[in-house]
Amino acid sequence: MKRKAKQEAGAKEGRTRAILYTVAAVICLAGLADATYLTVLALTGETATCGNSVGCFEVLGSVYARIAGIPVASLGVLGYFSAFTFAIFTGFGYARARTLFALTVWSMFAFTLWLLYLQAFVLHSFCRYCLFSAAITFLLAGLVVASATPRES
Repeated sequence: MKRKAKQEAGAKEGRTRAILYTVAAVICLAGLADATYLTVLALTGETATCGNSVGCFEVLGSVYARIAGIPVASLGVLGYFSAFTFAIFTGFGYARARTLFALTVWSMFAFTLWLLYLQAFVLHSFCRYCLFSAAITFLLAGLVVASATPRES
């Protein structure tokens, strides 16, 4: 009797994990699209379509938009692709991938806080695409926290 209950609980936990990390993977794809768009713009020298927002041009054209000549957005591509990959593997039950997913998301979260600081207090301008990426990173961090909380039986 207890064995069957444990098996059912394990199956339910597996389904919950799969759903949670599938949602995380989809969110990562949205971030990947945003970061890829900004990377392509940076590499081709094009300007982003920001509507009437002057802040977008100021942020994306600032000295902080590149690190050693590499667009910061390309770091976003790397981060989102890594997080996507780890989310998929975690959804299939790979325990190490869960740890790597969490480490990747927390690294992205810390870097996002730094970029938000730069936009708010150094540049005094905000980029819509950057804020979208920040929101996605915050969502991923929330999913990491949600997946780490112990569940009651």
